[in-house]
Amino acid sequence: MQILKVRFRTRSEFQEHYQPDLPNGGLFCPTTSPMQVGAPVIVELSVPALPNKVLIRGAVRAWRPALPRLRVRAGATVEFDSEEAEKRDFIVETISGERKPTPRRRHTRLPVAVPVRYRLADGDPEMIDADLTEISVGGALLSTREPLPIDADIILEITPPGAVSPLSISGKATYHLPNGSTGLKFIYRDSGGSRRLRELVRRLRQS
Repeated sequence: MQILKVRFRTRSEFQEHYQPDLPNGGLFCPTTSPMQVGAPVIVELSVPALPNKVLIRGAVRAWRPALPRLRVRAGATVEFDSEEAEKRDFIVETISGERKPTPRRRHTRLPVAVPVRYRLADGDPEMIDADLTEISVGGALLSTREPLPIDADIILEITPPGAVSPLSISGKATYHLPNGSTGLKFIYRDSGGSRRLRELVRRLRQS
């Protein structure tokens, strides 16, 4: 999936490009690369008011070429996915000052839609199907039927793109979102675990 990198230097510059009239909200992303309408993309947004770069999924609704004489920039209008409503609200409210900024993360989260399996480390050994909606080297966001207990140790299995065997990752449940998703912090005890996670994120980013 193509990633559109967008950087705004000020709050007002973001607001000029934000598209509130789209059903799910969206953003005009300056780019000279022609974009096909309907193409799925990930917008990598950087604004000083945000604690980290935020990656949010969407689809191209329109693209226009540059018109230098009219001082019109080339770019794509991207509507955010409906599943990204909480992230959209976080972006808009944090930049506007309505929401208190959250602590800065060490690693930027990549939005994904990947089926995984998990189990509680000290519970039933049977693996349970779930979906991963965000991931970074430091943690992930897991969508399950019911929120997982806070501080529970989790064993997560995910098959990297192009691989046959799943990768087993240890983590701890650290927070819940209003939609019921559970935030995980990955736990690895050596540099090998860190390298495997970096390779996993790299493959997911390129898939």
